[in-house]
Amino acid sequence: MNIELLISFLLASITLSLMPGPDNVFVLTESITKGKRNGIIISAGLASGIIVHTIVIATGLSVLVQQSPYVYNGIKIFGAIYLLYLAYLTYKEEPANAIGVTNLSSNLIIKEKLFPLFKKGFFMNVLNPKVTLFFIAFLPQFVNKDGLPFSVQIIILGIIFMIQAFLVFSIISIAAGNLRQLVNSDKFWKKVKWIKIAVLTLLAGFLILTT
Repeated sequence: MNIELLISFLLASITLSLMPGPDNVFVLTESITKGKRNGIIISAGLASGIIVHTIVIATGLSVLVQQSPYVYNGIKIFGAIYLLYLAYLTYKEEPANAIGVTNLSSNLIIKEKLFPLFKKGFFMNVLNPKVTLFFIAFLPQFVNKDGLPFSVQIIILGIIFMIQAFLVFSIISIAAGNLRQLVNSDKFWKKVKWIKIAVLTLLAGFLILTT
């Protein structure tokens, strides 16, 4: 696989993992209300769920790609459209305090059993079909046509995404206590919203230009 493509993928993945979404907002709120230990275990569950989506995409899409070269470009065009759709949804989002991030108590620390926490994060990720759609849009644009088989490259990219997601979510968990002032700031969430729109739009543009 092309090392420059892998570096680009890693940077894009880290950026996306840092952008507020259902997963990292859940990790953030759990860490603030119940402690960083809970947040880290849930992060491990969420990240582990990624490999399930990756295998589904690698096995299913690899067959389609092998059957027709037009399918590959079709998937990438679909991906670009879907990423632009996500950018539009981000634009239409309500302020962050509407999703329950603000006004959380800092005194409540609850220790739950490890496996139920891990299972909660795992199934939250696996049972979300939007994650599969996102990976169908995101992963193929970093596949090198002249490299390893499509399915192998997808699995490698999925593992890289899983590892960085766990590390990013864990850092969010550890830093959650120090983020309280930012989390309660409307200005912070407005800036993050436009950064997220810009990232998704740029990814869509890159995807279209490389078809």
